[in-house]
Amino acid sequence: MRSRSWVFAGPSPLGIVGRMRSAILKTALSALILVLLGSVPAQAASKPDTFPLPNGFQPEGIEIGPGPHAYFGSRATGDIYRADLRTGKGSVISKGPGTPSLGLKTDGRRLFVAGGNAGNARVVDLRTGRVLKSYQFATGTSFVNDVVLVGRAAYFTDSSNAVLYKLRLGRGGALPDGFDTIPLTGAIAYGTGINANGIAPSPDRRSLLIVQSNTGKLFEVNPSSGVTTEVNLGGDSLVNGDGLLLSGRTLYAVLNRDNTIAVVGLSRDGSSGKIVKRLTHPEFDIPTTVAAHGHRLYLPNARFSTTPTPDTPYDVVAVKR
Repeated sequence: MRSRSWVFAGPSPLGIVGRMRSAILKTALSALILVLLGSVPAQAASKPDTFPLPNGFQPEGIEIGPGPHAYFGSRATGDIYRADLRTGKGSVISKGPGTPSLGLKTDGRRLFVAGGNAGNARVVDLRTGRVLKSYQFATGTSFVNDVVLVGRAAYFTDSSNAVLYKLRLGRGGALPDGFDTIPLTGAIAYGTGINANGIAPSPDRRSLLIVQSNTGKLFEVNPSSGVTTEVNLGGDSLVNGDGLLLSGRTLYAVLNRDNTIAVVGLSRDGSSGKIVKRLTHPEFDIPTTVAAHGHRLYLPNARFSTTPTPDTPYDVVAVKR
């Protein structure tokens, strides 16, 4: 029998298999790239512009960080609520004492809480929710409204008394046993209504800035002496000024009952400034305080004009800077 020679006119089977494998690998790689590149923006875009707080919560203060986590204080119970800004979901991490939690600031591991008409403040562990220390600033009429951390100290405003309360932090942020009371003197004059309210550092961090809600004035405060000088706003007013947030030389001042954020451009030393823009949102319902994450500002709606009940809804609104 003669042997036959087989000749293949087309591509070899091995070549076909190789190209099939290559095509499959390319398809899988393309899908992986789409997931990696496509999913992150999709998640970022899905961040809620508004999200609810518990019914009846009566929020006032807000602080953000570390990470995409926001903290809110309740005027009704003093509870501290933590929400994930990526989902809007959250829970109470620290039960309140039954008195208000107003202004909030964090050093990354602890939350400093202004206690409103209880005349006090407390420091809460962010990991456990445990109250690390409490301070009774005043026993008479008092309204401890807001707090700022500057250097190795925490400063609290009192809207009823012309003073600042200061906690001197020790090595490693150690909490002191007592506090200092710094009388406010100079240009500021307390009157009827809400006086010193929001507080922030000046751009050069050599002084403090406080807004006086009832007069609409902004003041620089010497943190050592308590001497105040009025910031020249060129005729602009911050009436109903509440929470303050400094970013570089830009000061965001929440004008609560105006449903507006006044954006103030400040001089380097904070002695002068001018409102350069006003931000608002149709969902604002008397927001009180402001904190930033990324390119967004977040504000809780205090709804002061709505009679609070256990079922009254509250929420948080985000706006672009």
